[in-house]
Amino acid sequence: MEMMDWVGYRLGTRLARYREEDAILYALAVGARADELPLVFERDLKVLPTFALTLGLWVADAASEAGAFEPSQALHGTQSLTMYGSLPRAMAFEITGHVAAVRDTGRSAIIDIVAESEYFSATYSIILPGRGGFSSTEGKPKVGNEDRAEFQDTACVELPPERAVLYRLTGDRHLIHVDPTAARAAGFRGPILHGLCTLGTVAKALAEPLGGQPWEVTAIEARFAAPVYPGSKLDIATAVPGAESDTTGIAYTVSVDGSRVLTDGRVNLR
Repeated sequence: MEMMDWVGYRLGTRLARYREEDAILYALAVGARADELPLVFERDLKVLPTFALTLGLWVADAASEAGAFEPSQALHGTQSLTMYGSLPRAMAFEITGHVAAVRDTGRSAIIDIVAESEYFSATYSIILPGRGGFSSTEGKPKVGNEDRAEFQDTACVELPPERAVLYRLTGDRHLIHVDPTAARAAGFRGPILHGLCTLGTVAKALAEPLGGQPWEVTAIEARFAAPVYPGSKLDIATAVPGAESDTTGIAYTVSVDGSRVLTDGRVNLR
């Protein structure tokens, strides 16, 4: 099919099923500590909202399997998540997927793949380098919020070397996150951290400095600007109050060694 023919393509419906143990494993994989009992102890378990992103990830695989793109020739560009309510501590519910949009940047195509359920909606935006130029109107590059806001240091997270091999147990077992040979073949110096792991780690780390709890995140989004390696330190900055904090959320950026790895970030808490 032509690129624009994918718009509206339905990817079907699947049953998402998880246990308390799965939610706890996810929390540990994005940095939950042993003393954060609501995240690691089933007695009063609170499920992190970004756990939803592991449940909906199948929609991107389904789009690839349908022929929309080759995984080896695609990049995870941006991610957004909107929660409609708290995830139950253990549950089975349906998630439906479809291709919401296809955009032309000139050099690349961007395909927005949506997972929807009664609890959340998530958009996985996939960049397809070299697949652009198919429309008469090319999209203009987005101006990042970091170009128009003043940011202040908010949190710092040390990523243990084991972070990627732990996170892959939540479902994404792509070889570039564990196999040095596969990672180097893909152009990286070694195994890289999952973008969704970085995003989940940041969502958890931001909640308390912003006056909330990790399970109170109602929406989050970001663009994956550069790879993150296990063992790195994430420096998280948020917009100075009044500069870029409004009804659309609090703007944030994430850097490693002074280079931004997450941009165009927004987060909301209830």
